Amino acid sequence: MPDIVRAALVQSKWTGDKQSMIDSNIALAREAASQGAQVVCFQELFYGPYFCQVQDSEYYSYTEPVPGPTTTLMSDLARETGMVLVVPVYEIEQPGLFYNTAFVVDADGTYLGKYRKHHIPQVAGFWEKFYFRPGNLGYPVFHTAVGPIGVYICYDRHFPEGWRALGLAGARIVFNPSATSRGLSAYLWNLEQPAAAVANEYFIGAINRVGTEELGDNDFYGSSYFVDPRGTMIGEAASDSEEQVIVRDLDMSVLDTVRQTWAFYRDRRPDSYGSLTAP
Repeated sequence: MPDIVRAALVQSKWTGDKQSMIDSNIALAREAASQGAQVVCFQELFYGPYFCQVQDSEYYSYTEPVPGPTTTLMSDLARETGMVLVVPVYEIEQPGLFYNTAFVVDADGTYLGKYRKHHIPQVAGFWEKFYFRPGNLGYPVFHTAVGPIGVYICYDRHFPEGWRALGLAGARIVFNPSATSRGLSAYLWNLEQPAAAVANEYFIGAINRVGTEELGDNDFYGSSYFVDPRGTMIGEAASDSEEQVIVRDLDMSVLDTVRQTWAFYRDRRPDSYGSLTAP
């Protein structure tokens, strides 16, 4: 595994249709590759609008199988650029059974697997239970060319249990692709992921989309960033209003230093946590 991982986050605006959205994000990913990025993560449901602002079965048309056509396309892009790709899509398992999913492709184009979002909100402007079944594949860690990485999606970030499960499974970087709006949760954006990075002693890449889409008045505020295991932001956050790719060097040696200073994994008491799993 490399000592320094050059990682990238892509935040983008809705372009008006699925194909142009895919084309725009691929162009942004190639921009990251031109800057030497070794791994890149796209935003939640990257090829569509954030349609959960409304409840309309028309948007079931955005579903596709995983693996499927976008998996094939991204495998080709990974081989072309030599980057590991984390790609959030709207997955269909069978008719009427849909998931909010992110798949991972290794730097040689190999499909490694997928994560399905566990925690599904149902609040004004985020009507996700209309569209998604809760994830059922656990908290996988994917062994990639840049080391072990995990994925946690948007609303998941409010729940500490999954963050910890990814750390226990060996994740060194966790990506949290999101669609989060200024009015609802902006005050948590710079609080939760740094706290999770400290508590679980790994790097986190937090990704958000930008712009106000025609489906609602949610103002997606971008501000994507990387944070290290000390809770320190690596460089500046991305713009809060414009499309942007941010590329940052993540020094993996920090992991050992932090874990030798704060032995959180050694000092855990799982024997005393039984009540946490009670319904």
